[in-house]
Amino acid sequence: MRALISVYDKEGIVEFANNLIGLGWEIISTGGSYKTLCQNKVPCKEVQEITGQREIFGGRVKTLHPKIHGGILYRRDEEEDQKILQEEKILPIDMVVNNLYPFEMCLNEGKSHDELIEKIDIGGPAMIRAAAKNYRDVFIVTDPSDYNKIIDALKNNKADIKFREALAAKAFKITSHYDTLISTYFSSLENSSLNTDDEFLKTINHTYELENILRYGENPHQRAAFYRGEEIAAYKKLHGKEISYNNLYDMFAAVKAVKEFEVPAVVAVKHTNPCGIGIGKDVKEAFIKARDCDDESIFGGIIAINRKVTEDLAKLLYEIFLEIVVAPTFSKEALEILEGKKNIRLIEMPNLNDFKIKYSAKEVLNGIILQEYDNILWDEKNLKFVSKRKPTEEELKELKFAFECVKYTASNSVVIAKDGGTLGIGQGQTKRSWAVEEAIERAGEKIKGSVLASDGFFFVDTMELLYKAGVKAIIQPGGSVKDKDVIEYADEHNMTLVFTGLRHFRH
Repeated sequence: MRALISVYDKEGIVEFANNLIGLGWEIISTGGSYKTLCQNKVPCKEVQEITGQREIFGGRVKTLHPKIHGGILYRRDEEEDQKILQEEKILPIDMVVNNLYPFEMCLNEGKSHDELIEKIDIGGPAMIRAAAKNYRDVFIVTDPSDYNKIIDALKNNKADIKFREALAAKAFKITSHYDTLISTYFSSLENSSLNTDDEFLKTINHTYELENILRYGENPHQRAAFYRGEEIAAYKKLHGKEISYNNLYDMFAAVKAVKEFEVPAVVAVKHTNPCGIGIGKDVKEAFIKARDCDDESIFGGIIAINRKVTEDLAKLLYEIFLEIVVAPTFSKEALEILEGKKNIRLIEMPNLNDFKIKYSAKEVLNGIILQEYDNILWDEKNLKFVSKRKPTEEELKELKFAFECVKYTASNSVVIAKDGGTLGIGQGQTKRSWAVEEAIERAGEKIKGSVLASDGFFFVDTMELLYKAGVKAIIQPGGSVKDKDVIEYADEHNMTLVFTGLRHFRH
């Protein structure tokens, strides 16, 4: 039996090779692996002794040879293959031990383009795929953590077909992951002449690596794990226990919402839905407005902040139970205060305000649906002041804030806002007037002089509710066959009505 060892990660390889030799295996090896084995007095032959061809082009070509791939790929049960093997004087290779150049590590380290090119492994994936294809006769070993399992299987006659299939499955996953990383990198190059912003790709390749096992999923009876994909918003947990499945989902919802605002802003989220949003001259003022929208629902919620967390804000955050606080950074004093709470998670996300999301996707029957991410609020040229009563400068500012907020609530939804803070949020209703009733009830006595934003058009019944509640300025997309009736009602009751021409449904 003969094993070909060619590994970049040499952890455990000497012990593994010695164990194979102890079981009667012969070792052949390449380049750095050969040197490592020789330095540790492991009997082995260099690949060029088998091929008769030295390594060339700085190691770019060393195993790409018929005497290597023939030894891996020939079919043991085919007489013609056996005949060719003898004619070509090819030695059988019964195990391939290989792990790949660290393209991903170099990518994450920000290496130059030329350095990354040299970390694209060619011979490695070719050998891995060849051995995995011929898994019935050839062991493919790609993970150092499997070395002991393989030795145990060989010693105890447990290396059956299922065991070999499992090794092959892992091998193909590794090469798929590796190729996807390289494909994604090349697709991201700005100088790619095939990159077009107005076309959807024919195929979509994404790769994710297991980051950690979560305590459970949405519910305690569901197992769950977090797989890390391409980083768009690197973050670091500064304090607190592990982040849960629901936490991760809520955290993303909060961050997407808070980065909408250019001024200091705070978004409080519960079950992926905002329960309070505020803006202000500083984050302390913004938090107070967000908290006061619903000081009960915020309990156990997740807070996203688009500025540094200050000492003054930290004192207020400390007063209530929060699951997570996400911010670009925390002052030293703020950290000292908040670290006094054992269970709160503090997440630092330096590029919170800068990262871009290009597409959003959802799983559906038999696949996914993909769309451009909703990155705009409205188009100024389509903004229409359709009522006789026009908004004051201050009302228009409030309407813009409310429309920014409603963009991140679950449809059907409306937001009642005043003085840069949400007063009442009605969302997730099957009938828009129900969302309005919900928002009015939550706004309470503060509603006088407030404004309302809706994520979709509505009818006269909604206008009646708002008029009776004391809301005088409204912003909505428009576009209904009933728009004329709604405008007439606004004029009859001296209400301001603005159409954006753009809706923001979020299902």
